[in-house]
Amino acid sequence: MLEDSLLPADDPLRLVLHPHLRPAPLPTLIALALCAWGQASALQSPADETPLQLRGSRVLGAPAKAGDKPALVISAGKLSAQADQKAEGAGGVELRYGELLLRADTLDYRVVEDLAKAEGKVNISHKGNVFTGPALQLYVSRFEGEFLTPSFFLGATGGSGKAKVIDFIDSDHLSATEGTYTSCPAVDNQEPDWQISARRLRMDLAANEGQADGAVLRFLGVPILAAPSLSFPLSSERKSGWLPPNIFLDNRSGFEFGVPYYWNIAPQRDATFTPFVMTKRGLGLDSEFRYLEPGHAGRINVDLLPGDRVFGHSRWSLKLNNDGGFGDWRYRLRSERVSDDDYWKDMSRRVESQTPRLLASDLNVSRHKELSWGVIDSYARLQHWQTLQGKDALSQFDTPYQRSPQIGVRVTTAADEAVLDSFRPWGRKARLEGSLELEYNRFDLPGSALAGQARGGQRVHALGHVAAPLGGEAWWFIPRVSVNAAAYDLDHAQADGRMRMSRVMPTLSIDHGWVFERDATLFGRDMRQSLEPRLLYVNTPLRDQANLPNFDSAPKDFNFDSIYTDNQFSGVDRVSDLHALSVGATSRWVSTAEGEEVLRLGAVQRFLFRDQFVTPDGQPVTQRFSDLLLAAAAHLEERWWADGTLEFNPESGRSVRSVLRARYAPGPFKTLSVAYRYARAQSEQIELAWQWPIYGQPVAQRSQTSCGGAWYSAGRVQYSLRDKRLTDSVAGFEYDAGCWVMRFGLERLSTGRAETNTRLMLQLELVGLSQLGSNALKVLKDNVPGYRRLSSDRSPSSDFLP
Repeated sequence: MLEDSLLPADDPLRLVLHPHLRPAPLPTLIALALCAWGQASALQSPADETPLQLRGSRVLGAPAKAGDKPALVISAGKLSAQADQKAEGAGGVELRYGELLLRADTLDYRVVEDLAKAEGKVNISHKGNVFTGPALQLYVSRFEGEFLTPSFFLGATGGSGKAKVIDFIDSDHLSATEGTYTSCPAVDNQEPDWQISARRLRMDLAANEGQADGAVLRFLGVPILAAPSLSFPLSSERKSGWLPPNIFLDNRSGFEFGVPYYWNIAPQRDATFTPFVMTKRGLGLDSEFRYLEPGHAGRINVDLLPGDRVFGHSRWSLKLNNDGGFGDWRYRLRSERVSDDDYWKDMSRRVESQTPRLLASDLNVSRHKELSWGVIDSYARLQHWQTLQGKDALSQFDTPYQRSPQIGVRVTTAADEAVLDSFRPWGRKARLEGSLELEYNRFDLPGSALAGQARGGQRVHALGHVAAPLGGEAWWFIPRVSVNAAAYDLDHAQADGRMRMSRVMPTLSIDHGWVFERDATLFGRDMRQSLEPRLLYVNTPLRDQANLPNFDSAPKDFNFDSIYTDNQFSGVDRVSDLHALSVGATSRWVSTAEGEEVLRLGAVQRFLFRDQFVTPDGQPVTQRFSDLLLAAAAHLEERWWADGTLEFNPESGRSVRSVLRARYAPGPFKTLSVAYRYARAQSEQIELAWQWPIYGQPVAQRSQTSCGGAWYSAGRVQYSLRDKRLTDSVAGFEYDAGCWVMRFGLERLSTGRAETNTRLMLQLELVGLSQLGSNALKVLKDNVPGYRRLSSDRSPSSDFLP
């Protein structure tokens, strides 16, 4: 077989034989080659050696020069050509032109018209899209023509379909008459599980958008959505139009049905409007506006429910999320407000705050300036709160103070070389560093002024430190002196009658640690084991703070991080008197082959040199040894993970708090995790989360012709052993049919001591097209550790269908 052209590569005319087809007789090939060479030479001008261009392409031409349009090459088992007129091929014909590859049984190409007529198993591959049918007429360079009764595959979405006729308008636009579209695999004599049928489909491949006139969406043969005109994206690009409906069902609002409309205003701006109806409450509108401008980005959400029939009044929520800058200054706005105290219960899906009963409005303005000697950070802040207290007196909580405003400057610096040279403990150069924070705050308590009990005041504070870090690659030694000074001017007198007061709290600390390493083995595997001892010495004198206000301080959680800090409180207003030494060590085993941590063990405890009086619970601490903290994490086998922490009281000989977790993940879509949480005299809870196949064959192991799908279960269940009841939980099932996934289940959220909100989830995902119904996918991803979307490897397109 001949695999190379019959003429040199620089000749303007080439005849290529397909490598796996039988060649024509040798005399015929020689005659065609001589004819082609002679006539092509005659078309060249002595003044211009460039081969003749016909309709922007080199007909049967040589490789293009830079800036030229692509060559057109035809190969076939049997090929005849008439110079400057036509070329005819039969038997495995291929025509190549740029990104176009055309295959057919027979081909008639007219040079002057640039028209290709192909018949018999015609196949076109163009820009990742494939069209197959019996007959085609195509103007090659313009990619304009008509394809009869073709089937097609769109590479952007992974979907396919059929049509009575496809008209190619140009390389980026086509129109299909009586067309269908689906992502389901084609099975002989069987309709796909879902498909869109339309009187006419128009597709703009450049803009990645489509338009279906007279569209009907059928699922399992049943029409579930119809529209006179339906627009949709052909990839993840944005496209204005109606989105699939949202469907929700819960015990507080009943059945909710909403249909979003997406408006692609501009490349940097868009909006979504969702009119909805709740069977118990009435009609409403959700809206979202997003923008991304040079130097500014943000999102605004407004949700309205006029005349809630259950509540008796109109309800609303407003969310602002904006970021940007002006020159060196940056700003950040986060605000969420709702109409009433019960909004978080009735409209929980519309509340974004991680603390749904405490909503913040927070505006920050800051400037970061780097200089040769250090960094200056200037900032200002307004922080207000909306507390959703409700009417239950037993569920009330303390309202945090508002900042109106907070203004400050923070300077961080390191000493220059001259100062460094003068400080050489143990013959080593230390690096002096320090910081100073000066800040003014105006504090107010929401609602106190309206009640005639103004509670608040002003505070000016200074936080500073100087440190001399010393160390090497395997050790560090950091002596540090810090000060916390504050002055107050209050709106009301304290218990001792004072309205103005001040205090200064100095602290000395020394942080010292080592990292030792050695080669070791663990369960027959080569490891690098480390031993990392650490000590923290802290000395803060006792200052009476009982009659000082507390605007922003709160106890830190007692854990491996907080035990290595010099203050047991966050904020400024409280500083724990502490003369103590924290001693701990951590050991790690890291696989030398994979570089992955296989095992970690740690322990730490604090020793008090004197009694402590400023404590989180107000009770003096007289015991010399604090609770012992233990921690462990293991990944000894690829499928298993486990970790846990334990707080142990040495005097009582009992655990105070513990958290134990384990997860088993033997393969794709298989994960099982268990957690146990205990806090003595407070709570005891067990949690089970999972995603697991329960019946059927996964899609990856299924043949194209096999029937049936696979059932999966997924969820997370929390049970309070103390209260003997289920708390926040979600549980459901998923059915994966390959080209569609059905999810349904229940979500239970606690909204009070004896109140719950139970929501039914139902979602149909048409793979490669859209998700219909409630957002069960997001609920499962947020609640199940290690959860994996069933269609993650089959859905390259957008998650919505405008």
